[in-house]
Amino acid sequence: MPPTEIAAPDWQAHPAPAGPAADPYRIYLDSLGSAESRRTMRGCLDRIAALLADDPDTTGEGQPWHLLRYQHTAGLRAAMLDRGWSGAYINKHLAALRRVLKEAWRLDLMAAEDYQRACDIAPVRAGRLPTGSAVDADALGAALYACDIDPTPAGARDAAVLATLYSTGCRRSEIAAMRLSDYDPTERAIRIIGKGNKERAVYLTEGARERLDRWTAARGTGPGALFCPVNKAGRLRRNGNRLAGMTGQAIADLLTKRLVEAGQRRHTPHDFRRTFIGELLDAGVDLAITQSLVGHASPATTARYDRRPARRSRDAVDRLNLPEP
Repeated sequence: MPPTEIAAPDWQAHPAPAGPAADPYRIYLDSLGSAESRRTMRGCLDRIAALLADDPDTTGEGQPWHLLRYQHTAGLRAAMLDRGWSGAYINKHLAALRRVLKEAWRLDLMAAEDYQRACDIAPVRAGRLPTGSAVDADALGAALYACDIDPTPAGARDAAVLATLYSTGCRRSEIAAMRLSDYDPTERAIRIIGKGNKERAVYLTEGARERLDRWTAARGTGPGALFCPVNKAGRLRRNGNRLAGMTGQAIADLLTKRLVEAGQRRHTPHDFRRTFIGELLDAGVDLAITQSLVGHASPATTARYDRRPARRSRDAVDRLNLPEP
């Protein structure tokens, strides 16, 4: 079956509002609290614009989003389903679409009734297992050893990043956003500003604190990012008198680098997050406490990472005996 054709408005015949100050695309992205969020939602809106224009090179900037009506947004939802996108992936795109339409309404580019109807599309209901795999102790130990034999400041930094990922379950964007002033070595605590600008505290194991203290001794006490870029000469990158921050992608890249050096399979920062949640729940930590530590808005999201039901199911199947031929 061919993909659903979208009854797209004729964007070329209706010019977009002039200038970034009147562009709902720009205004929405500028309202997001982190560079990681802006990158993610920009990608969603650009993919939507490409679907509407039937042109993979089209982006969402400068497009007349205010022309979209219910038949267009409903067609977009159907087209995403036809392309086999997961429910969570589609819903992220629909969330971005609703927000950019809201900005169009706020700018008086859309009537309230047109805006409400265009946004009245149901989310996709789908239950998927979390992707990725758990990080085993041998892989982490080997990656830490690869960091330890690197005598440059990058070795100490990368070991501290790996230990912090494993000990806190933080998102890669949260690791990148940490500042030295957020770290309390006495309490082994780091203050986090997570999704939705929500603040929480995460805590390090004793081993992770040792790794982080080793890095901060090399880093120094200057203000700025807790984890900063290190150039090939071993110098820490600065912005003025402050240490520069890393990106979420840089966190993922250094993780891949150290695992490959150690001869281990690749893992993502999110694999460390799922491992953290699974280990806590396996140890009998309360679901609500685990939810609070990882910054999930709903306990149902945290529960999706619970490995115990799968283990019980596997144990149940092990009661069966396959007859020998």
